[in-house]
Amino acid sequence: MLQAKGEKTRNEIIECAKNLFYHKGFEATSFSDIVAAAQVNRGNIYHHFKSKDDILRAVVDQRLQEFAALLTGWERRLSDPRERLIAFVHMVVSRQDELARYGCPIGSLNTELGKDRPLLQREARRLFDLFRDWLARQLALSGTAGNSQVLALHLLGRAQGIALIAHVYGDRTFLLRETAELEQWLRRV
Repeated sequence: MLQAKGEKTRNEIIECAKNLFYHKGFEATSFSDIVAAAQVNRGNIYHHFKSKDDILRAVVDQRLQEFAALLTGWERRLSDPRERLIAFVHMVVSRQDELARYGCPIGSLNTELGKDRPLLQREARRLFDLFRDWLARQLALSGTAGNSQVLALHLLGRAQGIALIAHVYGDRTFLLRETAELEQWLRRV
């Protein structure tokens, strides 16, 4: 019972931190912000995490699990690798409101950490690595001509660029137009 309660508290802390890091940024989020959002006392957070950096690592690990499950689900449901690639594009579209308002959570975090927290940025980059490797496998399975690793980075970079510009201009129409073009490109390659 205590183990389950402790795990529940830990997960609540991670979830609150994940949302704060996305909406406010990692550096702008204080330990006190996390305490308030999780509605736990500071001692409970220190029981689970020694530092905000440790919380970030837990957030990254949780996101990796969530995204790996998402990608595995697409592989189970969609037999055609090209349709899996299009599911990736549809994921961007399905988050259009958040992306237009806050940008991509993975891209924003990596950009922020890359400026002066290179060790933490390497941790966060694992999220991109997961998508890059998965996209490369799907491109190779689809028989796409060309280097699947290069094309995977192109696709990932294009999706990131779309999310960034949609955020900068708060423009969902841009996001929808560009992702439709990206989907057409995937059907042709």
